[in-house]
This record gives sequence, structure tokens and C-alpha cells, in this order.
Amino acid sequence: MRMHGRGGWKQAEVPSADDAAGWFAGRLPDDWFTGAPEITVDREEILVVGELPPLSGEFADDAARAAAESGRISRFREDTREQRIEIARQAEHRYRRKVAWGARIGGTRELFTTLSVPVMTRLRQPERLVLDTLVDAGVARSRSEALAWAVRLVGEHAESWLTELRTAMSKVDDLRTKGPDLG
Repeated sequence: MRMHGRGGWKQAEVPSADDAAGWFAGRLPDDWFTGAPEITVDREEILVVGELPPLSGEFADDAARAAAESGRISRFREDTREQRIEIARQAEHRYRRKVAWGARIGGTRELFTTLSVPVMTRLRQPERLVLDTLVDAGVARSRSEALAWAVRLVGEHAESWLTELRTAMSKVDDLRTKGPDLG
């Protein structure tokens, strides 16, 4: 359901998560991450990704190091499961969004329990042909996967523009709140 009026491009109203980074900084155990976790928020989900302490010791090669990093992340996931569930429950109540977790160490970054949200779209034949080409070439297994791949690619190559657009949208929201109440 699309909301009209203030912030017309937003879906349904959900509580602001502007303070989520601060809330998680105060709520997470001090020994979990080496610094403040990266907090990413959208309409459905809050993603919390923290840096784990570095590994000590030498490794035979990059593959052995990557395996050790992945193992450390798996250990963190298992050891913190119950606490993460309780923190997520509290955050979900506060922000009315699901909470997903992830960890990184060295060159390894893994996410766990992230949402995959369906998005409905209508495409004309030229856009469908692009998706079908990606599927036929083996880049994706389905049109849905091809569309997700294309969105990720655009996001990677247009991040500065998207950041500028988000900033402009925020300024428009601020101006709307300062304007007259027409209700």
C-alpha cells in the first residue's frame, strides 16, 4: 500500500530507525566486535555486520586463511545465537523490522538469516529480453535471479548517485515537515 502526502515514495509508515546504530551500540556485548558494527536499514530489515578480532597464526595459503576466517565466523554465529535472537526480538519490537546478522574477518564477510523479499514488477519485451539473455548465458538461473543480479550491478556502479538521491529525499522530507499542515 503506497502512502500519499509526506514522503510519497515510501511504502507504509514504520518507526524511524535513525537511532538504530546507537541502540545497537548500547545493546550489543562489548566483546563481540572490534568496533562499531555496520548497520544497514531498509523498510523491511535491519542488517548488523560486525568485524571479528583478527586471526593469529600463519596459514599455508590464501585458501587456508579463508577457511579459518569462515570457521571463526561460524563459531561466532553458534556461540552468540541465543543472545542475537534476544537482541533481534527487542529490536524487531522497537523498529518493526526483521533483524539480520553478519560478520567479517580479514577478507571474509558472511551474512546469516537475511530476508529475501519478493518485488513485483512489470517489464516490457526489451527488458524481458535482457533477463532472458542473462538466463540463457548461464549468468542467472531464472528471470528473478537475473533481475536481482542486475539490481546489484547497478547498485555497485551508481552508489554515489544513489547516496546523493537519498540525501535529497531526506531534505524534501525535512522541508515537508516544516511546511503548513494541510490536513
